[in-house]
Amino acid sequence: MNSMPFQPEILWTDFLIFVLIGSFLVFIVYTLRHEHLRVPWRQVARRPMAMASMVILLAYVAVGLMDSIHFRPLQEGQNPEAPVYSNEVLSLLDKAAMPLRARTEKTYSAPFAMQAYSKETVEYPDGGHARENPRLLYGGAHLQDPSERAADIVRRAGTATLAALGLWSLLVVGFLLSWRQSHEPLMQTVRRLVRGKGEFPWRAVLITSGILIILVLNAVYLSLYYHIFGTDQVGQDVFYKSLKSIRTGLVIGTLTTLVMLPFAALFGIMAGYFRGWVDDVIQYVYTTLSSIPSVLLIAAAILTLQAYIATHPESFTSATERADIRLLFLCLILGVTSWTSLCRLLRGETLKLREVDYIQAARALGASHLSVMARHILPNVMHIILIAVVLDFSGLVLAEAVLSYVGVGVDPTMDSWGNMIVSARLEMAREPLVWWSLAAAFVFMFSLVLAANLFSDAVRDAFDPRLRK
Repeated sequence: MNSMPFQPEILWTDFLIFVLIGSFLVFIVYTLRHEHLRVPWRQVARRPMAMASMVILLAYVAVGLMDSIHFRPLQEGQNPEAPVYSNEVLSLLDKAAMPLRARTEKTYSAPFAMQAYSKETVEYPDGGHARENPRLLYGGAHLQDPSERAADIVRRAGTATLAALGLWSLLVVGFLLSWRQSHEPLMQTVRRLVRGKGEFPWRAVLITSGILIILVLNAVYLSLYYHIFGTDQVGQDVFYKSLKSIRTGLVIGTLTTLVMLPFAALFGIMAGYFRGWVDDVIQYVYTTLSSIPSVLLIAAAILTLQAYIATHPESFTSATERADIRLLFLCLILGVTSWTSLCRLLRGETLKLREVDYIQAARALGASHLSVMARHILPNVMHIILIAVVLDFSGLVLAEAVLSYVGVGVDPTMDSWGNMIVSARLEMAREPLVWWSLAAAFVFMFSLVLAANLFSDAVRDAFDPRLRK
């Protein structure tokens, strides 16, 4: 009997991510069946900047999903009849980026460097000693002469760019053939695309895809020969750490929403609909919760979890599982502390909606309170929920960096942009200066947050009734 080369490992956050994807697919199907929901989304789809941002967001999501499929590899040299799997938990991203993961240097090295960043004492064959920057084990190891580095980088970047342009050209040609109308000359189809004709901004999508393909192929190809973002203190590739941090940012930005929405929607609608003592109790709860600094609540929760992990090590089989539990707990506490503002908005909107004619008619005809809230009030406050969700995403991604900076964020062993910024705090005080970890975290976080903000602006303009045209 042949054993499997791996054993699937489903972490808690992996399970919730797939639940979130399933919910998103259900929401898409529900939206396609209702015209009043399709209209604002069509308005979003007509915005070139929103669709360009969507391409970037989908690229981040693809990397995050690859890093959310975990498994334990089979240990080498084991009996197939009694397989033993490794305690180390890997993901598809780890497998795909194995060259980056395995090529570890001794310590710091600058981007595209061939020599270590710090000097070491080197002994020569004749017995002499000198302080110099030794050659890296992997970065630029294919070159004999360091003076060839610049020409080699330019040549390989040109090769990757040409390959990316060829791949993008095939993509454009395939799109033109499928987008071409019956009996329409091909050049006329090209002119329609170049001029941006049509309801959907295909030109912006294709241009953004082309730029993204060029950047990705250049990064992948050059990273096989150089550390394009340098290495950290223990010699690990910073580009690999930046890719691994994408999942952490996406998990905090999305799973926190799953925790926040039920509290905000249920309590906000109940407070505005029932009023009276129900409204007083809910207002007291969220006012009290808002008066407590959220950082203190998060710190208390994280420290409590750390104490539990330290006293119950048998409950966690690997360091990855311990870090995942802490990440999940951070999402829970962030959701519990961030639902109050949306609850206030929903309460105010429900107070207004409960007095309109169709709500009064439904109540006069004997509709139950649950039916009125679910079928009449919730659909009419959905635009507020959608706007809050997309606007809060970027804030939650940035919150992870701030919390990690003050020591109550994700586990220090987990790759995240916040942990990279924390380590850069000490690296920036070194002499010589180590700047590339901070720069890499800034580039990846800035791209994600900017794309999310541009897309959320389009969603807000489309769903806010005061801004609809």
